[in-house]
Amino acid sequence: MKIARTRRRRSPMPGPRLSSLLGAVLLALVLSSLPSPASAHGVAMVPGSRTYLCYQDLVAHSSTQMPANPACADAVRATGTTPLYNWFAVLESNGGGRTKGFIPDGEICSGGHTGPFNFSSYNAARTDWPKTHLTAGSTIQVQYSNWAAHPGAFNVYITKDGWSPTKPLAWDDLTLIKSVTNPPQSGRAGANGGHYYWDLALPSGRTGQHELFIHWIRSDSQENFYSCSDIVFDGGHGEVTY
Repeated sequence: MKIARTRRRRSPMPGPRLSSLLGAVLLALVLSSLPSPASAHGVAMVPGSRTYLCYQDLVAHSSTQMPANPACADAVRATGTTPLYNWFAVLESNGGGRTKGFIPDGEICSGGHTGPFNFSSYNAARTDWPKTHLTAGSTIQVQYSNWAAHPGAFNVYITKDGWSPTKPLAWDDLTLIKSVTNPPQSGRAGANGGHYYWDLALPSGRTGQHELFIHWIRSDSQENFYSCSDIVFDGGHGEVTY
C-alpha cells in the first residue's frame, strides 16, 4: 500500500508592499518612544541642574532604578523616574517671561506645577543635592542642553549672600547676573551632549552653597524653561560630587 504524502507549503516571503508596511510600523514604534518636541527642550548641563545630575546618577545605577545621592533618591521615591527620563522638560507652556507672582516661591526649580511632568520633588530645600564646585570671581562656560532648539533669551540668576539651601528658593533670594540672547550651539538639537554655550563671570567674594538659576524665555512662543543648579564656592574648577 502506498501512503500518500502531503507536501508542506512554505509560507511566502513578504512582498515589497508588506515589507514596506512592516518597516513603517517599526519606525512608528521607535519614534513613539522618543521624547516629543512639546516635552523636550533643555536645562543646564554645566553647571549641572538637579534633574540632569540626578538623571546621570540614575543611569549609573540603572540596575536598581534608584540614584545613590540621597536627595535624588528621595525625589524618585516621591515622583518616580519619569521626570528624570525627561530631565530636559522643566517647563511652563504659558510662562511668557513672567517670574515673581507667576511661578510661586518654593516652586521655582520645578517651573511651577502645571508642566507636563511632575518635578515638584526637585524643589526640596536640602543641602545634599549633587553639587558643582566652583571658584568665586572666575569665568566659566555655561552649557545648556539644546534638546529642542528655540530662539530666545537666557537669564542667569544666583542666590544672594546669606541664602541658605535649607529654605525654599524664592524670587527675592535671586539676583540677575547675566542675560544672553540666541547664544551659539555645539552639537545638533536632540543629540546627546548638544548644547548652547556662553561665558559667565561668577561674582567675587562668595563662599559656601548657592543656587544658580537659569530662566530660558522663548521669543517665538509663550513657553519658558527653568533650571536650578546647586553650586558651592570652595575653589573648585567644575568638579561634581554626588
